[in-house]
Amino acid sequence: MKFKYDPETDILLIKLSKAKPDFGEQTENIITHYNKQFKPVEIEILDASKTTAKIVETILQGKKVPAGLIS
Repeated sequence: MKFKYDPETDILLIKLSKAKPDFGEQTENIITHYNKQFKPVEIEILDASKTTAKIVETILQGKKVPAGLIS
């Protein structure tokens, strides 16, 4: 797994495998990219500084993370 953050665009890219993505699905600020076998290979978090802060805050409060924040 590899991570890459671009502060200019505020996008966090998480590469889950070396496989090339074939398609993606977006839910709010998160895009999950899949290969032909429907396995996730990359996750893009848009507006990452705010989105990840919301996820961490929700986890620390012991609440369930809303479906729109993670795929």
